[in-house]
Amino acid sequence: MIRALALAFAAAVLAAPGLAAEEIKLSVVATSSDLKSLVEAVGGERVEVESLADPRQDPHAIEVKPMQLARLRRAALLVRIGLDHEPWLARMAPGGDTLVVDASGGARLLQTETPRLRLERKAHVHAYGNTHYWLDPGNAQPITAAILQALVKLRPAERALFETNRSAFLLRLGEKMREWDAALKPYRGAKIVVIHDSWTYFADRFGLQIVAAAEPSPGVPPSPAELAALFRRMREGQVRVVVADPHANPALVRQIADRGGARAVVLAPSVGADPAAKDYFSLFDVNVVRLAEVLKGG
Repeated sequence: MIRALALAFAAAVLAAPGLAAEEIKLSVVATSSDLKSLVEAVGGERVEVESLADPRQDPHAIEVKPMQLARLRRAALLVRIGLDHEPWLARMAPGGDTLVVDASGGARLLQTETPRLRLERKAHVHAYGNTHYWLDPGNAQPITAAILQALVKLRPAERALFETNRSAFLLRLGEKMREWDAALKPYRGAKIVVIHDSWTYFADRFGLQIVAAAEPSPGVPPSPAELAALFRRMREGQVRVVVADPHANPALVRQIADRGGARAVVLAPSVGADPAAKDYFSLFDVNVVRLAEVLKGG
């Protein structure tokens, strides 16, 4: 009886004046705040998006709440980073009718030649390539193309709207990329050390050279011997900047910067990881300005 009443109510809502089917927002779940921002850029007011990952935490170790799990099972679309970035997602199951998009499919990937099972290498590597590909703003083009394709599949009647939204996003992206390139152009070739190996794409896009990643594995601090070798490499290589994520150990960051003779800067690896990084564009605005300031001072 209750189920029948609920179905009848839903049918009445859909049939109500001013509530055409295409006006009901698509429920979308993304595995990161960055993908959430990009889905919103393409879907506009036609989508309601939730990120499963808190951008202020280590993205590889997410605890999903029961409410989020229920939202995932009801979602029309799941957009995920893919590769092996979300080991926690294997413990979850989207709904049977949920369309799943792996945003890495068309992205330009780096470090794909480095297998995980190489015992002589302790750097933070992934089996299918470095997973932080959204930090190359050029990858926003193939990511939004995959999102557009999925949204059109779910709402074919709204293709024109989604295409218009994406075109406007890409137009602004082109303008912003020229702005970011100009801001960091004076520092191309600058040597940096990162705490966590999440900045490969960013560095590659803007011509920076990563000398080393301090953490041998995500969240694992370097040993005294590893630190001593890192300090030596920094001094010999004249490393100017240490780049840290917000969840990095502040004491470790200070130690590496002080002993290595460099300056430290905290950058936001994802939308929302810093209050000023409110969307995909402001994520790069924040990081480019902060990095340019510390490089200029170095």
